[in-house]
Amino acid sequence: MTASRRTLLAAAGALALVAAVPAIAQTKRKLRFGVGPLLPTAEDTKKAYTPFFAHLAKELGVDFELFATTDWAGMAVAMGSGQLDLAWMGPWGYIIANNSTGCTALATVKYDEKPFYHAIVIGKPDLKVVKFPEDSKGLTMSFADVGSTSGWLIPTWYAKEVWKIEPKAFWKYSEGATHAANEMAVQAGQADMATDFDRNRNAMIESGKVKPNANKILWTSAPLPNDAIVVPKGTPQALVEQIQKIVTAITVEQSKTLLPPHYTGFVKADHASYASIEKAGIAVGKIKPKA
Repeated sequence: MTASRRTLLAAAGALALVAAVPAIAQTKRKLRFGVGPLLPTAEDTKKAYTPFFAHLAKELGVDFELFATTDWAGMAVAMGSGQLDLAWMGPWGYIIANNSTGCTALATVKYDEKPFYHAIVIGKPDLKVVKFPEDSKGLTMSFADVGSTSGWLIPTWYAKEVWKIEPKAFWKYSEGATHAANEMAVQAGQADMATDFDRNRNAMIESGKVKPNANKILWTSAPLPNDAIVVPKGTPQALVEQIQKIVTAITVEQSKTLLPPHYTGFVKADHASYASIEKAGIAVGKIKPKA
């Protein structure tokens, strides 16, 4: 092959890649973005995350519409039914959606420069629980929505595989609450214990919604991958790479205006980044292994 021929082919390939990225702007002038219940209300979440999605839309050269769901499972339904073009999803919500729709994670958010967090169980400050869960038998326990990673999946997996207990028999058990509601329930003395994640507890204390001494941490999980940026199955690879480039280019300084407090940017991710969450989902019987 001559040098001129190689140059021509390389130029054609580069043009094809460039053309593929803005193609979405030509076929869809407005993209539909989604974000799950990361804050106490949908309004709070939408307000806090709009700057990020506005930045992404601007860089892609499109308009956007942002939807904030009230439960994690709703994100999977929206992604699978073609209602969303991109979403900020919790780890378990992503795995549920991936299992049913084939959507793909392309980035993981960093929190205080770390791409991971922890599930926790909080309890009333006066509880005499030295060893968890052994010393907590018979107490009231509030798990979060079944679509929550830290509030339902991970403690359910630990109960089955590590603690060897049946939550509904071991505790006075309830489920379905938001993380914010769990924090408030323990603070008000309406529940002895509840599930949450360390990021949410810290944020609620910082905002004054929960007093620092309103509860204590009884248990902490191993590190879990942070929230994912997710696109539907069939999204062109060139567009995936363009979105990855945009979000991973966000600096710590930019994060102060584009992201909620403590979020400091993104790292590239793929489905394998969430393998531990998928394993837990299979173990508790909520999803089936892929053929």
